Amino acid sequence: MTPYFTTRRSIRVYDAERPVTTELLHSLLAAATQAPNTGNMQLYSVIITTTPAGLEALAPAHFGQPAIRNARAALTFCLDLNRYAAWCRENGTEQGLDNLQGFTWGIIDVSVFAQQFCTLAELEGLGTCYLGTTTYNAPMIAEQLNLPNGVVPIVTVTVGWPAENPPVQPRLPLEAIVHNERYTSRTDAAQAALYAAEEALPENRRFVEENGKQNLAQVFAEVRYPRSQTDHFSRLFKEFLASTGIKL
Repeated sequence: MTPYFTTRRSIRVYDAERPVTTELLHSLLAAATQAPNTGNMQLYSVIITTTPAGLEALAPAHFGQPAIRNARAALTFCLDLNRYAAWCRENGTEQGLDNLQGFTWGIIDVSVFAQQFCTLAELEGLGTCYLGTTTYNAPMIAEQLNLPNGVVPIVTVTVGWPAENPPVQPRLPLEAIVHNERYTSRTDAAQAALYAAEEALPENRRFVEENGKQNLAQVFAEVRYPRSQTDHFSRLFKEFLASTGIKL
């Protein structure tokens, strides 16, 4: 197994003196299009932002994260039903993907395409970082990038030549995610054991203490991703999807 896949990490600090050329990005994206997709429809588009002004304009939608402000390029991967719909109209037919099934297919296509790009970019020596904030502020991003109806920003990837070497982030043990033949429900004790190593990390114990919680699960559920926040952004995203013509 290539060592890269066991030591992969997100990079948020990039070499400010070394640009990422458009030619390199296009070459990596062209290769990434060979990733699997639904019915060979390729229900995605990507908008490349490289100018300081463009990156700064996108930063508020991503809550000013250092990764976007430091990036040499930001790639906004979008579900694109607009192109497919136009193709259908031009050929005397009507698309039928502006619904939950089409949206799901598009999410799959975008996710696989974006990850294929990241793998290829990192093997080239570039650093990347996913910004999960893209769907939080989809309307802001759509306005900034001039996205038409049917084009929905799903994930943003920042890119640059690494200027940091962060530690590899821990992952759950394989037995936490793999089930043989059928899904196996676990006892509370067995479930707790899966998270024991992560709970015991000094940085996580400090995170628990700083937030006045009893355990890491409470930090995740009550501080990092509280229901009030996820409900709020879910409502905004659903309203945005409806405004683009996607019926869920």
